[in-house]
Amino acid sequence: MKAKLDRLLNQANLQLTEKQRQQLLDFVRLLDKWNKAYNLTSVRDPQEMLVKHIMDSLVVSEHLEGQSFIDVGTGPGLPGIPLAIINPEKQFVLLDSLGKRITFIKNALRELGISNVTPVQSRVEEYQAAQFDGVLSRAFASLEDMVNWCYHLPNDTGRFYALKGVYDEAEASAITRAVCVEKVIPLQVPELVGERHLVVLKKA
Repeated sequence: MKAKLDRLLNQANLQLTEKQRQQLLDFVRLLDKWNKAYNLTSVRDPQEMLVKHIMDSLVVSEHLEGQSFIDVGTGPGLPGIPLAIINPEKQFVLLDSLGKRITFIKNALRELGISNVTPVQSRVEEYQAAQFDGVLSRAFASLEDMVNWCYHLPNDTGRFYALKGVYDEAEASAITRAVCVEKVIPLQVPELVGERHLVVLKKA
């Protein structure tokens, strides 16, 4: 697994410390172990997780602006935990409504020694505790739903970062709230079959 991760990181031109690489590998091992009982992800093969979960999360990192982020509907901590591992100077809130996912995340943070993540069990529309530089979502609802449910979460200069497969202009134009699409960034995920895009939106 380590050889595969090293190869993927090289292909993505990502320079990580040995500790960060080990934390990513340990996170995949934990995900694989807990997945058997908790059904956290449909991806069953740890080698596949490296591509579909770890790299798919990490390629977003260079596009994030700011210091504070919330990952809404984080599931088992994706993309939040991989991003927190390689951005120890940034702060992340990982939000999910399902207790078993938050239980897994708390355990992973403890075992991996990650201190820049706060897990929160809540529905996104009910979470009012803070505002953020960035609101992240991956495999979440439509852009319209994301903006509606998360509209209160970005600060004055904050942005929405939606990780998508194929970018659909019609989906973006269906948004009724006052936001504009700032940019749509094609993402290159090493060894992943299919398109990935990062849609960056901000309040108009």
